[in-house]
Amino acid sequence: MLIAVDAQMIQDADRFKMDLVRGLERTLQGKVKPKPLAPVITQCSIRHLYTLPLVPQPQKDALIAIARSLERRRCSHHTLDKPLSTLECLASVIDPKNSMTNKNRYVVASQEEEVRRHCRSVKGVPLVYVKRSVMVMEPMAESSVGVREGIERGKFRSGLRGKGHVVGSKRKRENSIDAEPGHVQDALGVDDGKGIDGEQGRKKKKLRGPKGPNPLSIKKSKKAKENQNQDGEQHDIAAVNTTVAETGGSEEKSPNIIEEDTLDKTQDPPKKRRRKRKHKIASLADVGGKE
Repeated sequence: MLIAVDAQMIQDADRFKMDLVRGLERTLQGKVKPKPLAPVITQCSIRHLYTLPLVPQPQKDALIAIARSLERRRCSHHTLDKPLSTLECLASVIDPKNSMTNKNRYVVASQEEEVRRHCRSVKGVPLVYVKRSVMVMEPMAESSVGVREGIERGKFRSGLRGKGHVVGSKRKRENSIDAEPGHVQDALGVDDGKGIDGEQGRKKKKLRGPKGPNPLSIKKSKKAKENQNQDGEQHDIAAVNTTVAETGGSEEKSPNIIEEDTLDKTQDPPKKRRRKRKHKIASLADVGGKE
């Protein structure tokens, strides 16, 4: 962002003992060095300082030193014998093609009312001036307010229509690539589910809900284990039946054998009865002999 400063602005800032650069930083809420804010002065404004009447030479040299500390903006008027007025020079710099737009994003810091009046008609030109030793910024002009409202309305309409949005356009391209052949998409890139012949397609929507625990981390119940064992046994029976049929064995005999084997496997072996130890009863004779 460039801040165009004129000669009268430098004079008034020096008269009010004001630091011009720090005042611009406070008013525009930014840093001058490094950019984004860069105060510039045209060659015509510097020539105006050289030709100031009724100004002592030391004060004139101080003003010229302040102007030289700013960045110089070439206005291509240095070849003229006399410098152009501040209005003509700044108008040619800000809007050279008379398009009434601030293409280069200038901020005008001027003390001349004619310059500020002209800049109000140009769209998007902030104006800064000094009033009673206080640097202020003018409210937005009506032309700039109209442009801002038009842009906001355009954004609102494009949001309702779904056009002109970067995310929406990206979604449209992705849908156009991922679309199935034979399906038609509307302007928003959404598949309507209809084919070329007008048939209604079925689209399954994924139901999103709370995620369950990891099935591998869950302890299996006893019923599930029994079902797995039964399924494995049935699979083994079917395999043995097929082998018996291929070898020519009798179909009646094989199931009985398999059932016996499965019974032996499924049923737990009978538990051995624990023998109870019986104490030996001493005979009466032995008892009498001891007495």
